Amino acid sequence: MLDDLQLFVSIVDAGSLNAAARRLVIPTATLSRRLQALERELGCRLLHRSARRMELTAEGGQYYEQCRPLLQSLSQAAATLADSLHQVKGVLRVLSPLSLGNDVLVPVWRRMLKDYPDLRLELHLNNAIDDLLSGMADLALRVGEQPDSSLNQRRLGWVRTLLVAAPAYLAKQGEPRTPGDLARHALLVAEPFERWHLQRRDDGAAWELPPPRLRVNDMLLPRRLAEAGVGIAVCPHSLCHRQLAEGGLRQVLAGWEMPAQPVYAVWPQRRYPPARVRVLLDVLAEFAETEPLLSRSAGI
Repeated sequence: MLDDLQLFVSIVDAGSLNAAARRLVIPTATLSRRLQALERELGCRLLHRSARRMELTAEGGQYYEQCRPLLQSLSQAAATLADSLHQVKGVLRVLSPLSLGNDVLVPVWRRMLKDYPDLRLELHLNNAIDDLLSGMADLALRVGEQPDSSLNQRRLGWVRTLLVAAPAYLAKQGEPRTPGDLARHALLVAEPFERWHLQRRDDGAAWELPPPRLRVNDMLLPRRLAEAGVGIAVCPHSLCHRQLAEGGLRQVLAGWEMPAQPVYAVWPQRRYPPARVRVLLDVLAEFAETEPLLSRSAGI
């Protein structure tokens, strides 16, 4: 019925059946038949038609005045939706862990802002698992397996977690040679690492971490305290790679690490996600393919 209603409005706007048929590129007989079907469905005549002229009936005039603005609104809504689906513009809200969003993924944010000037990027950086289905974000980056079947997911890479300490601390306190030696050191961990275990890289042997001296809900503080010589930090490689390269930190027990954790992009299940979400997914995947810090077997 909506299509027939649009035809009726087009006939009135064109001034005649023939003019409307030419504008719509359909046969006049087809247009007349569709108009008659609409009148039968409504139970009233909408137009007085003769060989020379066409006039709206009272009911037709009322119907036209009510329906034309509705059709215009529908057309505008459809255009807006198509714009959202196919153009990279508008607000893109992303959730990301601090350790990734503030460091490793900076080139991704730079590229999005550079390549898509009509895009507004809103990043919410925290380590909480916020509810994507509440509408607070279009996409989230999460570390660890994602069991939520209500979300689409795409694995981007892996995060490795190391034991690191300042050279001065190791010179003073001695360097652990086995995981058992960690019990004699100040261990600095962030949630949820206190529940994790070390794994030997060559044979997969496991060793549970001893109770930490510091436990905190932020990834950055253990690294900073390790740099200050307070103890040995359990730290994502993505958060300490610069300090390792510059010598401010050294890896401890190089043959042992936390089990690598997958990094996923997750987003609400939609048949057609907006173009801004699709583009970000492609940029993230392309970046992750060549970024050593997201590789499961990257060297230190």
